[in-house]
Amino acid sequence: MASKSFHCNQKSFTLSITLLSLSLIIFVLFSRSNYNIIDAFKHNPPPSNQRFRNLDLLQEEINSKKEIKIGLVNINSNEEIQYQLPGSVVSTVHVRFDRVSKKRKWEDFFPFRIDENQQNCPEIPMPALEKYQDLDVVVAKLPCKGWSGKSGMRDVFMLQVNLVVANILVESGWVTPEVKRAVYAVFVGSCGPMQEIFRCEDLLRKVEDHRVYKPELRRLKQTMLMPPGSCQLAQPYGETGKEAWRYHSADHERLKMLKYSAFQQKEAYATVLHTSEDYVCGAVALAQSIIRTNSTRDLILLHDENITPESLVGLKAAGWDTRLINGIRSPFADKDSFNEWNFSPLRIWMLTWYDKVVFIDADVLVFNNIDWLFVFPQLSAAPNDKTLFNYGVMVIEPSLCMFEDLMVKVLEMDSYNGSYQGWLNEVFIWWHRLPFQVNFLKDFEGEEGRRQEKILDEISVLHFLGLKPWMCYRDYDCNWDKEGMQRFASDKAHEKWWQVYDEMPETLQPYCGLTEHMNWRLKKWRWIARSLKQPDEHWKIGVTDPRQYNLGA
Repeated sequence: MASKSFHCNQKSFTLSITLLSLSLIIFVLFSRSNYNIIDAFKHNPPPSNQRFRNLDLLQEEINSKKEIKIGLVNINSNEEIQYQLPGSVVSTVHVRFDRVSKKRKWEDFFPFRIDENQQNCPEIPMPALEKYQDLDVVVAKLPCKGWSGKSGMRDVFMLQVNLVVANILVESGWVTPEVKRAVYAVFVGSCGPMQEIFRCEDLLRKVEDHRVYKPELRRLKQTMLMPPGSCQLAQPYGETGKEAWRYHSADHERLKMLKYSAFQQKEAYATVLHTSEDYVCGAVALAQSIIRTNSTRDLILLHDENITPESLVGLKAAGWDTRLINGIRSPFADKDSFNEWNFSPLRIWMLTWYDKVVFIDADVLVFNNIDWLFVFPQLSAAPNDKTLFNYGVMVIEPSLCMFEDLMVKVLEMDSYNGSYQGWLNEVFIWWHRLPFQVNFLKDFEGEEGRRQEKILDEISVLHFLGLKPWMCYRDYDCNWDKEGMQRFASDKAHEKWWQVYDEMPETLQPYCGLTEHMNWRLKKWRWIARSLKQPDEHWKIGVTDPRQYNLGA
């Protein structure tokens, strides 16, 4: 059904002949080049004159077109607009769609909880796409008013405009899975389009408040298959391996035989260690847990200079391919604080020899094969609270220009709680919801939380919040002993971690030893719990952990 026209209460503006000519020249002359990074950890970005390259093929396509059709999005029909291109007939059409209800809030599309078996998202009206199948360019005016740049623009109408443009581009450019024609988007506005939908790799040129994109349609098509928010579980759309949006199209077997590298996805699990060696044991256990599930993906660990050569031997033996990085300092942390360098995980976007990376925090264990996560687009993650995701397990797509953009935003954007996770949620406001079973947070606050403890055997990934199992005696979860940490305590979850430990090769187990300080701290907490007569009475349990007799420095 065709959508009704709509009008926005915005001041009229005129796009001049000169502006259109400039935009079309941009189409012809420039395109963001793909980075072929040999050493992904060179910290100096490439010179600006290397970011664009001439595209003769695109120039031939534009010159050969005698007719160019432009769609106008969020531009009122009474606004005076003139376009021309020498040698071509240029026509325009206003894209009609009903504006999303002003009563809709961001929280409606990104709720805290959903019933994963009954998924319903509010409607975001789209145009009648079949009416716009022959567009060459889509020009959209962005609703940037009121955006400061310090936080994510959680505006439902902004989301709608981006989705309208993206869906029209896919409709116009996607002829068949093997045949696609060039289509372009021109965004007008100081804020720019949503980076989750329109990637920096697709940016051809930025001139003042105009940005020109040539989207990679395979990726954009998959993104448009995702729900409009975390109000619904993201669907993998990749179970058969023959989906039209994938590199592996109907000709997958022929291409595989010819060994066309461009059609072969390379994927990896990644984790990051920095500042101290507190999580070396966790990373060893994480690698072993992934290997136990018969995963076929690479394992790559990024670390700073604080990880000793002795620990690197164990990490490599556990299965990690280790790479040295420079840490990234948090703008929200004090100097020499424990979280000073907790922005270092941004380095995973530099792993550009991989098409997809699933980041997993080093305090996580994997119990079932989750290689299917690599089908999902960036950024896919499980929920945390409110409208936010938890970054402990997330799907990303490495990109040097994305890394550079993130580094700029480190200094520009705020964090709702001063943490890396808080900042990341301001950068990626539009994300795709994964089932909670792939990042089950070990947090059992209240009666409802304790009921969740019963499903621990059903989950695929367990995220150990609070004090970590290897930092406790193996006899019981030491979160019971520390005041204020009981919500993170679970003897069943604790036992599941130690089962993975027991299955490790004996040569890896010493990397999970106790130090003198750790042992002293555990005894202190037990003494305090005994003095307070904590009602759980875990302090009564006799400690038999043999690690207490072989302490490290």
